[in-house]
Amino acid sequence: MPIEIPKSNNLLDLFSLKGKVVVITGASGPRGMGIEAALGCAEMGADIAITYNSRSKGAEENVERIKKDYGVKAKAYKCTVSDFQSVQQLVDDVVKDFGKIDGFVANAGATADSGVIDGSVERLDEVIKVDLLGTAYCAKAVGKHFRDRGTGSFVITSSMSGHIANFPQEQTSYNVAKAGCIHMAKSLANEWRDFARVNSISPGYIDTGLSDFVDKKVQDLWMSMIPMGRNGNAKELKGAYVYFLSDASTYTTGADLLIDGGYTCR
Repeated sequence: MPIEIPKSNNLLDLFSLKGKVVVITGASGPRGMGIEAALGCAEMGADIAITYNSRSKGAEENVERIKKDYGVKAKAYKCTVSDFQSVQQLVDDVVKDFGKIDGFVANAGATADSGVIDGSVERLDEVIKVDLLGTAYCAKAVGKHFRDRGTGSFVITSSMSGHIANFPQEQTSYNVAKAGCIHMAKSLANEWRDFARVNSISPGYIDTGLSDFVDKKVQDLWMSMIPMGRNGNAKELKGAYVYFLSDASTYTTGADLLIDGGYTCR
């Protein structure tokens, strides 16, 4: 059956996530895209499940912040997205604790710190496993739940690096993984057409701290290539996550939204 047209004509109702349960992977950081997506969804009324891999303290602090600021239910779960059994356990635990999952943001990721030749095989494997296979594992685990319920929204955090080859830093493994994520969203949108929507968000350079290891001269060079002249702030992405997870986007599937300060238009 086709995904239904929402009954409400009110825009605030369409953007509301009240009564919905949203899972966001990789939301243990203090200023990353994961926590901003979680905060945006909580602000719109959703109950929130976030995951961490190693930063349990950060995840618990984020959970307390969500509950205190927005009065919604929130809980943190340990999950290693590159391990399918860990992801399946996450889905099972969230359904047990919250009763259902309405939206899932596959956000956990790993960055590359070298090119293919100079980097280790182990790091190459890790980036592909976390960024590409980890996203596929999330889709496989939650997709069955969406199909059983006949509804759901799956959002992938991809990257503008899935569209372009970054310069001057070398990060082929990351670029390839994110390109795969964009096409995965399109392919899943077709595969899940009868019961769920799938979209991706492709941020540009966002100030989350993950690129702090890059030499300042390199950062200054890529900054000069951004038409808006600055890095983005993670809070500038949360509206996009809310849109894709809400009934405001019920006719949007298979889309990739670039939020890059204009980088890819040059």
